[in-house]
Amino acid sequence: MTKFEIVLDTETTGLDAAGKDRIVEIGCVELENHLPTGRTFHQYINPERDMPEEAFKIHGLSEAFLSQKPTFSEIAQRFLDFIDDRPLVIHNAEFDMAFINAELKRINCSDIPVARAVDTLKIARERFPGAPASLDALCRRFGVDNTARTQHGALLDSHILAEIYLELIGGRQQALVLQETVEKSKKENNTEKKRLAARPHSASHNELADHVILVDSIPNAIWRR
Repeated sequence: MTKFEIVLDTETTGLDAAGKDRIVEIGCVELENHLPTGRTFHQYINPERDMPEEAFKIHGLSEAFLSQKPTFSEIAQRFLDFIDDRPLVIHNAEFDMAFINAELKRINCSDIPVARAVDTLKIARERFPGAPASLDALCRRFGVDNTARTQHGALLDSHILAEIYLELIGGRQQALVLQETVEKSKKENNTEKKRLAARPHSASHNELADHVILVDSIPNAIWRR
């Protein structure tokens, strides 16, 4: 069965979703059966406020740059259409979901149920208790290339998280097992076909004679019409 998911990340002006902090960037990567399809959603957003220095150091998005971008209300429908009703894969989902739902509330839209979110931070902490579980730490653990991550970026981080998510759920191993199963099935099917294939056969003289006798014994046999 085909399963679609959306890997999602946001950048913000700060940490207080319930206060004055706002989303300034959203990045999404679509997955099909845990693998990227190539479809993405990416949008910088005008937060309609200043950019604190602490936040700017993290993502490098300035107030001047964002002032030329659309507001959340202007991109909300495109964002909602992209994620549709699919599960959302998020690292530290509580943080991003709080900001997304706060933005939706400001424009009188319904919340996105938190239950839709698959939190990779929780998965990592369950799999590796006591170990660092940041995105960078998981990149080091799984050998995921994050050299382009000089600053936080929603779309880049979503691409990285897609790889980490696959590792966390054993996706690559599952894919290899599935491929081996398919190849084995193909091989068995080919063997079965060869074993059951009809061999060339022509009736012998005796078989033809027996057939004539059988037809003669049937009243009004259709073979005589």
